[in-house]
Amino acid sequence: MPVLPLIDFMLLSGWTALLIGFVLKAIHLTTNYRPSIIGLTPIDFLLVGVAAMLFAIALAARTWVKTQEPTAVAIRRRDETLEAWNALRGSNGQDTAEETQSEDSN
Repeated sequence: MPVLPLIDFMLLSGWTALLIGFVLKAIHLTTNYRPSIIGLTPIDFLLVGVAAMLFAIALAARTWVKTQEPTAVAIRRRDETLEAWNALRGSNGQDTAEETQSEDSN
């Protein structure tokens, strides 16, 4: 699915933002220096991380709901049933060709 790499990217960016925010907050608490990266403070990185993770969860939930639609489930079950039936009958109709030849010889 093309959505999975986007979900992975959002999770990675969320955890990265949380890690950067944690490092900035640790520097803030241990020194008098008030660090910021391009004007973003530790709380900003927290908000970015939370937003990225919520977006990833929303994408994953939407993808899951899409796979559970009744028509999609019915089509998938039909295809699986046909594959199982074809596997029982033999690959590419070899059994039916043999049955036809044996009927012709009788």
